[in-house]
Amino acid sequence: MKLIDDLKWRYATKRFSPKKVSQDNLKTIIEAINLSASSIGMQTYRVFVVENQEIKKELGEGSFNLQITEAPHLLVFAAFDSITQETIDNYIAFVAQERNLPETDLADFKNMISSHLLARTNEENFIWSAKQAYIGLGTGLIAAANLQIDSTPMEGFDSEKFDNILGLKEKGLKSVVLLALGYRDEENDWNAKLKKVRLPEDHFATIIK
Repeated sequence: MKLIDDLKWRYATKRFSPKKVSQDNLKTIIEAINLSASSIGMQTYRVFVVENQEIKKELGEGSFNLQITEAPHLLVFAAFDSITQETIDNYIAFVAQERNLPETDLADFKNMISSHLLARTNEENFIWSAKQAYIGLGTGLIAAANLQIDSTPMEGFDSEKFDNILGLKEKGLKSVVLLALGYRDEENDWNAKLKKVRLPEDHFATIIK
């Protein structure tokens, strides 16, 4: 099965070559992320594709993640720092427009969302939104592997610095996870030729009948 072969092929790339991903392939990966599963369908996160080398250099300064600077394309996943009534109103209006429905048909759905999300703290909703971003990250990893494009998911970065440099605070967003995209530098990547190690399936998954 090609999907399984693609996933066996991918690994966390440690060193990238300068070769860039084509715009068509990059668009495919972004489209795949956009189509990811999302709780209530709200997509309470956004993706920023950083290609500017000077900005990547500034973002990566002092980081042990060389991929931030080295990868030709750096995807920054940023989650909403809060959910407001306006957030919900805009989402309902968008759904109504896309499905060619009057907003009144979505009144019960809107009330359900509002009563649930607005009863929680901003921190709780941010954590929920960050989890949605990680679902998108997973889809991006699979999409890249399908195209034989190397990738590295990354935490362990200075999110405060990223937020300031990319102007995320002004957009009501906080960076949560990164995805480097490009092509492996096989000669200089110590991880490139190592066997991929995963648990046997019967140890990893339990079937309960």
